[in-house]
Amino acid sequence: MTTPWLHIVGIGEDGMEGLLPATRAVVEAAEVILGGDRHHALSENVTAERLAWPSPFDAMIDTIRSLRGRRAVVLVTGDPLWFSVGARIGRAIDPAEIVYHPQLSAFQLAAARMGWSLADVETLTVHGRPVAQMVAFIQPDARLLILTTGAETPRQIAAYLAQRGFGQSLMTVLAAMGGRDEQRFDGVAATWDHVVPAFNTLAVDCIAAPDAALLPRVPGLADDLFQSDGTMTKQEIRAATLAKLMPMRGALLWDIGCGSGSVAIEWMRAARYARAIGIEPRDDRRAMAAANALALGAPKLELMDGVAPDCLEGLAAPDAIFIGGGLSEAVFAAAWAALRPLGRLVVNAVTLESEAVLMALHARHGGDLVRLSVCRAEPVGRLTGWRAAMPVTQWSLVKR
Repeated sequence: MTTPWLHIVGIGEDGMEGLLPATRAVVEAAEVILGGDRHHALSENVTAERLAWPSPFDAMIDTIRSLRGRRAVVLVTGDPLWFSVGARIGRAIDPAEIVYHPQLSAFQLAAARMGWSLADVETLTVHGRPVAQMVAFIQPDARLLILTTGAETPRQIAAYLAQRGFGQSLMTVLAAMGGRDEQRFDGVAATWDHVVPAFNTLAVDCIAAPDAALLPRVPGLADDLFQSDGTMTKQEIRAATLAKLMPMRGALLWDIGCGSGSVAIEWMRAARYARAIGIEPRDDRRAMAAANALALGAPKLELMDGVAPDCLEGLAAPDAIFIGGGLSEAVFAAAWAALRPLGRLVVNAVTLESEAVLMALHARHGGDLVRLSVCRAEPVGRLTGWRAAMPVTQWSLVKR
């Protein structure tokens, strides 16, 4: 039976006084304590060897492993397993070797200060991550609690809100919650001008103007929200494509021939922590995809210069693959071989040549085959008529 040797302790602004007696005893008995400057200051009366977070931060796991055999404590803020380093440590070290000691999280404290039910808010972090990630969560009447990176983060988020027609959204910055120096700053996104402490948590009550941009996380964003040269998977076809791809939490998509990135971006918006690699040989289209990803809340979209199937070797195994261009027998064979079990593959064909390849593949591998046609009402002189877009043949299948 594995014996725990590593204690990961959440600590708040009230320091050692706020810990449970048993947790306080663990910290006081530690031989070595690893944490940030702030954590060491909150436990300064404890006599133990002190280690700072290593630089680069990726060296942290090796540093912690080197402490095995000693009474080791890692100090973190709040709940070690809620947007905190405790989860990362638990992925690298057997959880049976770890004892977690949770403290009230910043989310719990902020919700209490705001009088909001945690069940009814989105809890987000942009700490050490692109601030643009929060854009996908800007919705009418949404309430957001956000762990920030520093003093400038609230101003950056205020700008995103104002740009999208949510300038009247109410913002509250909470700092040093639970401590003697707790502070609160209230304002409106459009006129936000507070100077706030670097360590803070932001609460946003989203209020939409009549002309606000509506960017639901359900796939099918309007085409004009994307920069494009016209070669893109259009709104209705995109929605049907994403339904077959089935975005899931943390899942990886390969978007082969990603163009302006519309499918990959909507995949990432549709599920928490969904990832995507967009493969596109044209520089101008990769530039458009990067701009779209930043504007629409998917800044972690990975873009690759390459032509399938040669560029696929060595990539992380995907949970889903979309082939929107460049279909061939070789591309399918490489993609299908790389796809994980229960992975979803979707191919859209517009040209007769691509459709012929697709039909032959369907005959051998099965799956669902559909023809998608969309007509839009457009002016015909002084009247209105239907104008048909090019039909799309869609083949989809699940790897069993």
